[in-house]
Amino acid sequence: MTEGKYDDIINLPHPVSRRHARMSMESRAAQFAPFAALVGHGDAINEKAGTHIDEWNEGSGIGLERGEFEDI
Repeated sequence: MTEGKYDDIINLPHPVSRRHARMSMESRAAQFAPFAALVGHGDAINEKAGTHIDEWNEGSGIGLERGEFEDI
């Protein structure tokens, strides 16, 4: 096997801080989530869904409610 650039550190144990507690997966995910890159995207999806619901209600006998998908 050839010697690689990081062979001296590749098998070292992961460092553990004495000062800071390990970050939870939820906090870590929030930290790396996009910073409001899609502001208004959910509103646009809900508006389009509402349009489709209105069209569906006109053409079918089944009545769906607008806002039923607000949590998407």
